[in-house]
Formats: sequence, C-alpha cells, structure tokens
Amino acid sequence: MELRTLGYFVAVAQAGSVSAAAEVVHVTQPAISRQIRQLETELGVELFTRTAGRLRLSAAGHQFLPHAQDVLRRAESARDAARSYAAGRLEQIAIAAPTTTLTDVIAPFLATLHPDDPMPTVVESGPREAYEALSHGADLAIVTERPRAPLASLALAVLPVWAYVPADHPWHLRVSVPLAELAEQTVLALTATFNPRQILDRAFAQADLLPERLVACSNPQVAQALAAAGRGVAVVSDDPRFGLHPLEIVAPGGPLRVELFAAWDRSHHAAATLEELSTRLGLFCIERYGREVAPFR
Repeated sequence: MELRTLGYFVAVAQAGSVSAAAEVVHVTQPAISRQIRQLETELGVELFTRTAGRLRLSAAGHQFLPHAQDVLRRAESARDAARSYAAGRLEQIAIAAPTTTLTDVIAPFLATLHPDDPMPTVVESGPREAYEALSHGADLAIVTERPRAPLASLALAVLPVWAYVPADHPWHLRVSVPLAELAEQTVLALTATFNPRQILDRAFAQADLLPERLVACSNPQVAQALAAAGRGVAVVSDDPRFGLHPLEIVAPGGPLRVELFAAWDRSHHAAATLEELSTRLGLFCIERYGREVAPFR
C-alpha cells in the first residue's frame, strides 16, 4: 500500500469523481482508476459504489477514509520533521529544570517566546535528573553545576540564596544578614536534595557553625509560608512570596549564590538553535533580576 495510492483514494472521496480528482492531483484519470482498483484488490473490499458516472464511498470506504487521512497526515508530519532535522531547525523543544527554576525563570521566559520559536514543553526534575533527561528526550537542561564534556553549556545567571523574613521582623529594614547571625535563628531550610540547602550546609560547615534550629521543608513555597507565619527565617532561592522581605546571606567567603547553566548535547541536530535560545534565556535573567545576576563567564 503506497502513500500515493492513499492520496488518490482520498482525493476521489473528497472530489466525488475520478475526473475531478485528476485535476486536483494532476494525474490522468486512467492512472487514478487503476490505482483505486489496485487498492480495492489489496484490501479485499469495494471502496466506492459507481452510479451515474459518479463514485460514492461504500460502507467500507467510509470506514477506511479516516484511517487513510490519518496515515497521510502522519507521513506529512514525518516529512516535515525530517526536513527540519536536515536544516537544523527545531519545531518543539523539551526543557528539563528544577521546580524553582521552572516557576521563577523558565515559565516567565516562555511567555516572551515568538510564534516562530519552537513549541516548548517542560519536565520538572532535580539538578541531577536534568542531566539524565537529556538522555531521555529532553533537548535542554537547566542545571546548577557547570556541565562537563561532552555536553555543551552556557552560564545563565548567578542568583542569590535569600533569607526571607516577614515585614514585622527586626531585620525587615536590612539588605543582608551575616551567616553567623542567621545561625542564631530558626532556619526554615529545604531538604538536602535542593541546591540552596546544599549551599547553606557547605557555608555552615566551612564557617564551623550550626544553626540553633533547622526545620527541613520539602517545598520552597511552604518554607516561605512558614516564614510569613513567623515560624522562622526561610532560606530559599525562590522569588519572594507572601509579602516577605529578602536579605542576602553573607558568609565568610561571600554572599551565598546559586549558579544556573543551560546544557545540551553538542551533537544535537539543532545545537545552534539551543545555544541561541540559551543566550536569550541568559539575557532574560538579567532583564528580570538586574545586571548583578550576570554570570561569571
């Protein structure tokens, strides 16, 4: 069964006669009639009833028509995908990123895309799982450690790990807090799988400090909600919620920061498109958060 023959069948079904279909597909009438008879022989059913010089779909033809149309649509989609692949274009893009990055960075960036940009889908993943996603269909991964070869990468931004307090907290007029002073508070941190928690733990260890009390939260929004309720100081890299006030956390080695990188397979057929989109994402981060988040190249 050839795609060309299916195309002739659909053309006749839609036009109502071989002569009209011949004008549409630019093939002679005898050639179309021969192909239709061959298709009927192959399927073992009559697809048309022939009355008064016209062809009408038989019951079997009515059943077969949507399947033929579906095959032709899929074939055209496959041809388009192959042409895009050969030209290095990307019709769709799958992006893997951690939850916070998806919410605060990726989703707002997607709202700025143009109609001729690839259609995006997103996959929520942890930093380590984002690398694995590249091996399972993702085109672009947003990660918090500089990727190693053979992956290609681009530094996107360096974002603060914030200490969040409510408006009635004694720190609400300050812009930063020393790590040692933070350790005297109830720290509403994330669980150890989150990068901001790992950064906080390293900073405490390097400064030989232990927080008075640390509450592990499995969700950054929950940590901020607890801070808004006066239950402690939330330490996350998310954008502020619940009217909280952000403070930079200053450790002996400097302010706590999270680095963001875009990573992709350098052998990807649309590697140039992925690099261009990553560059735009980095510029978007600077527009959204200010030039101070520009990465250390």
